[in-house]
Amino acid sequence: MDLDFQVMVKPVDETFPQHIPTEKMAEYLAEKKADAFDFSELPSDTTLIACDTVVIIDDEILGKAENQDEAIAMLKKLSGRKHSLMTGVCIKTSTQKKLFSETTFVYFKNLTDEQIRYYVETYKPFDKAGAYGIQEWIGLVGIERIEGCYYNVMGLPTAKLATKLQDLTN
Repeated sequence: MDLDFQVMVKPVDETFPQHIPTEKMAEYLAEKKADAFDFSELPSDTTLIACDTVVIIDDEILGKAENQDEAIAMLKKLSGRKHSLMTGVCIKTSTQKKLFSETTFVYFKNLTDEQIRYYVETYKPFDKAGAYGIQEWIGLVGIERIEGCYYNVMGLPTAKLATKLQDLTN
């Protein structure tokens, strides 16, 4: 996107209250990550972009797998099915905050137990929502198609973000 940026990380508890609707969860988590930064400690012209991605199937949120067994169970649940992947984004400056989200539908083909085990053991997708990364091996062999933004599935809906950043400066 030809933007000059710096990656800054602050640990944030990614748990969420049960009363938040599933379709608002990604935005809730993105805002929580943005709010972890104190703008009094940042340069005044800072534009902070925080995001979080969730996988939703059967109205259940699949977050990050904590271990191999959990990753395998998640991929078995996704195998042969369509799910939605939602990324919430929070753009924050010293004077304003904008929240938005993007949804992409992902269709997995039927995966064998051997394919799932190979992927989890080789790629260790414990830092990814739904225990997979579309840009990795599983995306090449296991995803039949998507409806929506590919980059959203990777974790950042870049085209929509570019539009929102442009709107911010106008």
